[in-house]
Amino acid sequence: MNKNLLLIFTRNPELGKCKTRLASTIGDEAALNIYKFLLQHTVAITKDLEVDKQVHYSVKIREDDYWDKAYFSKRQQKGDDLGIRMQHAFEEGFASGYKHIIIIGSDMYDMDAKNIEEAFQSLQSHDFVIGPAIDGGYYLLGMNRLLPSLFSDKEWGTDTVLKKTLENLNGSSVKVLAEKNDIDYEEDLNDFPVFDQFLN
Repeated sequence: MNKNLLLIFTRNPELGKCKTRLASTIGDEAALNIYKFLLQHTVAITKDLEVDKQVHYSVKIREDDYWDKAYFSKRQQKGDDLGIRMQHAFEEGFASGYKHIIIIGSDMYDMDAKNIEEAFQSLQSHDFVIGPAIDGGYYLLGMNRLLPSLFSDKEWGTDTVLKKTLENLNGSSVKVLAEKNDIDYEEDLNDFPVFDQFLN
């Protein structure tokens, strides 16, 4: 068994139900196409990583989709809010015997395999690792031990999440990765010409 586990949280790609903030200005169909593109990017940067990988579905596990079972095991997210769902996934991972666990989303174009490898490497010398997002959230969170306070008293999806998470980690051994831009609003697409194809 690999000691390293990568948790990938994903939404089912359904029209009108993903990237809703982005869809509010570019439309549901364009937002869905961008989300599918981001899913494929996430598959590409994670499938060959030498860690165990679990995809945690928001609504329903899909058997025949982008996440090939040869590379990814599939789970259902459990809980009423994002914090509870993430905490449950970490608890399950540690209970299964994993020593180093990292969680990412499935819609981060500004990330590659080396970033994730660096994050796992940092857990050899730090208890926690976090990747701050420009919008005040984070795109990656990793740990060697469960800290439940990281998953409570957060307004998920707001610009306060990173600040409150770092407050929870105050006094712990933390590696802070490079800040990156995630895709939530139309202006977030401007840094990446690859998305122009979906906006015409």
